[in-house]
This record gives sequence, C-alpha cells and structure tokens, in this order.
Amino acid sequence: MADPWLALEFGADPAERIAQVGAAHEAFLTAGDLPPRVRDVVAESWRRSAGALLDPEATAPVDLTDDALDSYRAGHPLARVLPLFRDLLGGIADDGAHLMAVCDAGGRLLWVEGHPGVLRHAERMNFVPGARWDEAHAGTNAPGTALAVDHSVQIFATEHFVRPVQRWTCAAAPIHDPTGRLLGAIDITGGDHLATPQSLALVRATARAAEAFLASAAPAEPDVISVAALGRDEAELRVGGRRIRLGRRHSELLVLLLDHPEGRTGEQLGLDLYGDDRLHPVTLRAELSRLRRALGPELLDSRPYRLRGTVRADFRTVGELLERGDAAGALRAYPGPLLPASDAPGVARLRRLVDGQLRAAVLAAGDPALLAAWTATPAGADDLTAWQALARALPPGAPRRPLALARIGQLCAEYDLERATSLQRRGN
Repeated sequence: MADPWLALEFGADPAERIAQVGAAHEAFLTAGDLPPRVRDVVAESWRRSAGALLDPEATAPVDLTDDALDSYRAGHPLARVLPLFRDLLGGIADDGAHLMAVCDAGGRLLWVEGHPGVLRHAERMNFVPGARWDEAHAGTNAPGTALAVDHSVQIFATEHFVRPVQRWTCAAAPIHDPTGRLLGAIDITGGDHLATPQSLALVRATARAAEAFLASAAPAEPDVISVAALGRDEAELRVGGRRIRLGRRHSELLVLLLDHPEGRTGEQLGLDLYGDDRLHPVTLRAELSRLRRALGPELLDSRPYRLRGTVRADFRTVGELLERGDAAGALRAYPGPLLPASDAPGVARLRRLVDGQLRAAVLAAGDPALLAAWTATPAGADDLTAWQALARALPPGAPRRPLALARIGQLCAEYDLERATSLQRRGN
C-alpha cells in the first residue's frame, strides 16, 4: 500500500475488508493473535488499547459538561481556529452523512458538529463534546490514534477496538502550535464511504491550514527550540519552522545539554556520554561539531557547551507537570521512556529519573485510570507493584480487574516468585 495511513487499498471491497478485520479483531481479543492483514498502525493501537485494560464494549467517558466545558473550550488555543475548521469542513459537517470533531491533546472532544440526525447517532457512543476519545478510554479511533502516533490516520469500521464504534469510519490529523507542541486533532467521522484517500488528504490539509493560521497569528519568538525525545530512539528538534531528525549520538548529546541548561564542559559531556572508562575527547569534539552543523551555529555555544534561546523539551514538560502536582497531565504528556535504546550513562540516569518520578506520582494518586494508563506504557507494562495497585483500586465487579489479576499472575511467574500475592489469591 502506497500510504500505510490509509485504511483501504485501491479497488478493495469494503465489505470483504470489514469481515477480514472483524475476524482478526475477535482473534486478537480471544487469543492475542494478530494476522498480517491488520495494518501495523492498527495492530499497535490494539495492543495499546488492550494494555490499558479497555473493555471492548466500553463507552467513552464524559468528564466535562456545561459551564466547565464552555470555559475550557473558550480558553483553548484551537478555539481561535474553529471558524477556519467550519469554513473548510462545514459542508461535510452539514451533508447529513458526516461529522466534524475537534479534540484537545488528551483526546477530549471540544466540538462535534454536523447534521442533527448524525449527531443523535453519535451520541449513543458518547461521541460528544467533553468525552475522552484517547486510546486509553475509547480504544483505536482516528482522533485518539492520530494523537498517540502524532500522524494523520484513517480508521475503518472493524479496525476500531471498541465494538460499538465499528459501524463508523473516521480520519483525523494532529495539530501543533508554532513551537511544535501538540494541541489536539481535527477529525471527520462518517460511514464506510469515508475510507478514501480524499478524506485523509482533507484532514491533513485542514490541520496544516490551522497550523499556518496559528503561526501567522503568533508573536515573533526567535530561537524557540522544541525537542521530542520521549518514546523514540532518535530525537526530533523543531526550530524556526524546521524539523530536524537527529541520529542516536546527536540525540543523546542534545538531551544531555537540555538537562543542563547552564552548560557542560567537554569532560562532563564525555563522562555522561561514554562513562568513566571510555573517554574519547577527539570523538566527542567531532560529534559536537557535527551537531552544531545540524542545529545551526547560532544554537550551540561552546566553553561551556550549551543551547541558546528558549528551549522546550517533552521530558522537561513531564517534570514541570509533576512539580505542579498534575500526575494526569504528566502521564498524558509521556509517550514512553526517554531515548529507550540509549546506553549513555547520563541519558540512562535521566531516563530512570523521569520514569521513577512519574511512577511514584501515579502510585501515590491511586487513581485506577492513571494506574491503567501507566501499565499500558513500556515502562509500566512489567511493573508488578503498579498492577497490584490497579487491582486494589478496582472494585470487585470491574471488567478490568480480572485482567489485572491475570497480569499479576504472569509477572509473578516471570519473576520466579514462589507464590502469587495474597491479592491474586483473593481475586481467584
């Protein structure tokens, strides 16, 4: 398939595809099998949804209504772009077959607009303003998955993880502010006829138009640097409208510099990068020289080595949210461990620090939704203590509790514990 983000290949029979993916969905739910006919983006989303212990019959929860919703929407940056959305997608939203939806970076729907008849059908699955449609709460769906992978995507019928949503097809694209920070997503939802290249192209173009509008309206802010290094082996840097994908060693250097805005000497960077036994001053200077060429000479100082200008980094955002006591916000801003493939001592220490602080905040909160979201992350998937806390936080009749107890049993066996915890014995 030329575009892996499209649901159907040219000439494919929609009914046949619905049946094939529906059978794969049932196989996945019953045995964990994933046939090759399931797209990679969908298969990974199913795994994340199952990892969050989401019930396949679940309905997205509504956590904002009435005045609280109105106030939140009025203050959201995407409120400024709503007239543009209506101008570009208003015809689709009023044609009696589609809906236009806008969500925030956490998957909360802000606006859902369209023909009243279609809106009434959508209300039955809580596709309404104020509802949470991120993957942890609504499973695989275009806006939630677009946010999870930070890419436009189309989700077709039985590709949805939650069965009540499988009669719908949707296409969504993420939207960023001028610094690269994820703001939310624009989505169009309808029937099977929406599974076309045109619908995906339309939301992509609308998202780009929204970003261009926000950039033109933003005050000039030179030398703003935005770095994404969580959940990826190679960091992405955005500066001055440019996106720069860095190699592994340059990613490590950039993270180390970000962690020390006051600057680092060459010797300090060498220790953080190579460790005590493998200092390579000449190699380090060469790497820093190449990094300066990649970033531009105006962004990297020497003596000491440090970044110039305003710097924003996703792992620092997680720490700032934790300092404010916002464990839920920190978890939403955390797509995964910091440069997980890196074995640089300084990066490994920082990775443990970020994960440890987030884990401690989630455990302290004791919120089942946060615990479920943490255990769905790579860092939390094998966290026996977190799974035990989740099982304790869930009431006996909760659909997720048997799954949590089963995972506790698996981890006890994997860790070669002599006997399962008393919690698991009581659950069984």
